Amino acid sequence: MSERVMFTEEMKKTHTILIPTMLPVHFKMIAQTLCSYGYKAEALENSGQQVIDYGLKYVHNDACYPSLLIIGQFIDALNSGKYDPHKVALLYAQTGGGCRASNYISLLRKALVKAGFEYVPVISLNISGLEENPGFKLTLPLLHRMVYAVMYGDLIMLLRNQCIPYEKVKGATEKKCEEWTNRLVEEMASSSINYRHIKKNYAAIVRDFDSIPKTGEKKIKVGIVGEIFVKFSPLGNNNLEEFLVSEGAEVYMAGLVDFCLYCLQNSLVDKQLYGAGFAKTAVARFFKKVVVAKQNDLIKAIKQNSDFTPPTPFDHTFSLIKGYIGAGTKMGEGWLLPAEMLELIDSGFKNIICVQPFGCLPNHIVGKGMMKPIKEKNPGVNIVAVDYDPGATKINQENRIKLMLSCARDIEDTEEITEEKTEKKEPVPV
Repeated sequence: MSERVMFTEEMKKTHTILIPTMLPVHFKMIAQTLCSYGYKAEALENSGQQVIDYGLKYVHNDACYPSLLIIGQFIDALNSGKYDPHKVALLYAQTGGGCRASNYISLLRKALVKAGFEYVPVISLNISGLEENPGFKLTLPLLHRMVYAVMYGDLIMLLRNQCIPYEKVKGATEKKCEEWTNRLVEEMASSSINYRHIKKNYAAIVRDFDSIPKTGEKKIKVGIVGEIFVKFSPLGNNNLEEFLVSEGAEVYMAGLVDFCLYCLQNSLVDKQLYGAGFAKTAVARFFKKVVVAKQNDLIKAIKQNSDFTPPTPFDHTFSLIKGYIGAGTKMGEGWLLPAEMLELIDSGFKNIICVQPFGCLPNHIVGKGMMKPIKEKNPGVNIVAVDYDPGATKINQENRIKLMLSCARDIEDTEEITEEKTEKKEPVPV
């Protein structure tokens, strides 16, 4: 393996940083945030069978599906002719956990060598000091602004999912999403960020989505949990949200901020279980306090300006795992995955799809493995696990989901009939 290609100070002026897809709205704003700090950055949107084909060609087939898609998307972009391969860098986040995701960077570099792009620098986005590059600094102000990008993205995603199944005018919700995304992208490029203005934006966004004319019909409520990439990325889950809406469902997913808080919470648990260092724990506690406060402000804006279902406060989500799974379970999505199932049930979403890459051991344990105890303690809950990999056909995945929706409708019909009989039952004369 050749020596690692560094992203230098000079490259900051000449190279465009390409960011892989996962959450289109979030990542578009994160790319613009990088631009506001002097970088050239762009969130990729390329998809299609060629992305999978490149992944299969340059990644070992024992690697998990997300790594195959991400690397395939990068190589597809480099081969597209849209970019000068000598003037781009590739950025990917590393959590530093025990999941294979922490090895994506080395897999990506090996794939670049095989594909003839060994000169392309790869930047690791991490806060744990795994890798450093002279031309890329993850400073506190940059992280601070990225938090707002995540908050905005979570808000738009949540409102979109609660509007699009009920819109009277088809396309009205997507239009609002595009308008607000473009407006916020421009604001993220400004030289200063005012938190008072951000909170005003929260309220304005909520009121604007609330103004979309909606039908009063009843929809099946379906929650999505699972491995972070397959859960969020339309590329990874074959446009699952779009399919569910087309089948007459309302979709709910916990936002990206919950995963960020999960990582911070794990650092606090490390202190309790393993005696982690004081400095690391203090930093994690400070950042968690800041992000939780910002999440609470977002929840408050939703409650005060609409009847939309707001996100669940993180500390409540964390409390739900008691009696189900230990807080020290943190490989992959760890305790957060069953916590999100319990959060959905607590919010009235009894139909849950657990998505995961085929062969993802952590998710087989904390996802599939937790389905039985959750069902036993919560009768009437309808959970289905759906695997995604290059060999899984879309039609088989959709058929499993259709069967789940059919069961959900049957359960709702039975409950409605029972309620009607209860209401019509006359009192027995004394």
